[in-house]
Formats: sequence, structure tokens, C-alpha cells
Amino acid sequence: MDQRGLIERARRGDHDAFAELVDGALRRLDAAARLILRDPHLAQDAVQEGLIRAWRDLPGLRDPDHFDAWLHRLTVNACLDLGRRRRRRPIEVELSPIDSLSVPDHSGAFADRELLDAALRRLDPGHRAVVALHYLLGMPLPEVAASLGIPYGTAKSRLHYALTAMRTGAQVGAYEAPTTIPGGQPA
Repeated sequence: MDQRGLIERARRGDHDAFAELVDGALRRLDAAARLILRDPHLAQDAVQEGLIRAWRDLPGLRDPDHFDAWLHRLTVNACLDLGRRRRRRPIEVELSPIDSLSVPDHSGAFADRELLDAALRRLDPGHRAVVALHYLLGMPLPEVAASLGIPYGTAKSRLHYALTAMRTGAQVGAYEAPTTIPGGQPA
């Protein structure tokens, strides 16, 4: 069945239609929430809250063609709300033990990931959301703006501010941008 038909059935209270609508977007919603909140448990809570809001507000959806962007916006807003409520909660990292020494050394990638995590953690949640959706989930900037419910220019501005803050180290402290990228090419 097409998306419009599923939306109409869900508006009339059909839980199966709503589940079918959401099923395709669930992984993307979870990935976006994890990138924004940096905590898998909070991300699950945010996705659940976003889905509850979507079910409750589905009758008010004006344009069914923008259901996916609307669903992303509700989830991102739930992430931002959760982030505000738990602003100073420490990030929990699960490390898996090394079983053998034959495992390739990924310490350089781990260090790079740590720098990226530190930079993202220090950004405002609104800026972090734009960076996560655009660069880590690969959404085009107009779609990011639609998902967040902000004008395109605002999304562009937030992305610029976030990248500038990450590059200059003003948000990261001692972070220095590498002078070469992998493969030995100058940055």
C-alpha cells in the first residue's frame, strides 16, 4: 500500500498501518538520536517519545508527502528536549575486551573518534543535530532543515558555526586539525 493510504489508515487509529509507516524509518531515527544524544539508552527514549508524538499528532499532519521529514523533526525535537533535561549527564562508553593480539591496531582511528566525540559533545544540541544529520547520516542540507523544522539558511548557519567551532578548537580545547588526511594528501 502507498504511504498516503497508510497515513489515512493510521489517522483512523490503525496501529498496524502506523507500524508499517514507521518501520522503514526506525533505523535512521535511532541513528540520528544516538548521534545527537551520544547515549544509546537516551536515544531509545527519544525515538520512543518521537513516535508517541507522531501517533498523537498524526491527525494534524498537513502534508502526507513530508511524513518522513515530519517524523525526523519530532524525533530530533524529542532528542533536544531530553538533552536539555539531562544536560550534565556523563556519557557512558562500553569497551569490549581484546581477545587476541592478532587484531589489527585501530588506535589511530580510535583517537580520531575520541576527538570527534569530544568536539560533538561540546557543541550545542541544535548544532550537533545539524552536523549529525548532515555529515554522519548523509542527509542533504535542505532535508536536514526540513527534518529540524528550521529554515534552510538557519541550518546552513548552524552547520557553519559548528564546523568553525570544531576546527578552531574553541569548543574542543587542545584539539588541533591534522595537516594531512589519510593517504598522505595535504589537508
